[in-house]
Amino acid sequence: MPENNTVILDFFLLGFRNLSFYKWILFALLLVVYVVSLSGNLLIVTLVSLSRILQSPMYFFLSHLSFCDIIFTTTILPNMLSIILHEGSRVSIAGCIVQYHIFGLCASTESFLLTTMSYDRYLAICHPLRYTAIMNVTLQTLLVISSWLLSLIVTLVSLVLICSLQFCGSNIIDHFFCDVAPILQLSCSDTSIVKLEIYVCSVPIVLFPFLFITGSYISIFLNIIQISSTTGRQKAFSTCSSHLIVVCLYYGTLFAVYVVPTNFSSLNINKSLSLLYTVITPLFNPIVYTLRNQDIKSVLESYIYGNQKRY
Repeated sequence: MPENNTVILDFFLLGFRNLSFYKWILFALLLVVYVVSLSGNLLIVTLVSLSRILQSPMYFFLSHLSFCDIIFTTTILPNMLSIILHEGSRVSIAGCIVQYHIFGLCASTESFLLTTMSYDRYLAICHPLRYTAIMNVTLQTLLVISSWLLSLIVTLVSLVLICSLQFCGSNIIDHFFCDVAPILQLSCSDTSIVKLEIYVCSVPIVLFPFLFITGSYISIFLNIIQISSTTGRQKAFSTCSSHLIVVCLYYGTLFAVYVVPTNFSSLNINKSLSLLYTVITPLFNPIVYTLRNQDIKSVLESYIYGNQKRY
């Protein structure tokens, strides 16, 4: 370590600079987004837990996806609001690394859960007669536990490597949360192993799930176009359209943030794209599933109008 470098004990998150009056507009907008996102995902978890109609595998996986989004948004958005309000925020190195770890855990779990949901839709459309026998309670539970456990194992490797780094010199992170790129930029240790681990782990977390989901939907579409009636094709497509929209949104933003800008120094671009990834995706998930899903809408209406006993 160079002698003129001072070891730092905390980081300062800059957030969005030079907002002036617009910081109140951005603060209000993100506060509304957080409340809507949190309420929507809590609503899905609650409805799936209480309603007998929503006790199918698809809704079981959806409830875990919503629970994952609740942790995800709560890890990022409240602190982001504080950064905007105070035009920056100081965070300990340990706190920053923990935030990144939870962020990575939720992002990885969401990828695996979306993969599981694509398999569920594949079985429901391509093998409807065997669906109930294959997608039983045991398999559902195993798939969900595996998604969380595999994500935890993979992200723990990154956590251990980042915890071994030393930080010196500047402590300013030009970002609104502790993402991996700005953290590595502030390290005075050799970060080549950490970068290699991130790229290697992106294969089981991003590439394999993406390829599996793509293959599942190719099989689904080939099966749908073979259905003779227009009504049958529409009904089959409606069972997977919401999931397909969420998958496109999730992987579209994910690839934009972590695949397209491969240069770790492109922090301005990374920060702008990360705003879409950390805010828009958790917001749109419950909106897409509640507005496009007749079962959830029916159950919600029944609770609103006091007909819970039917469910």
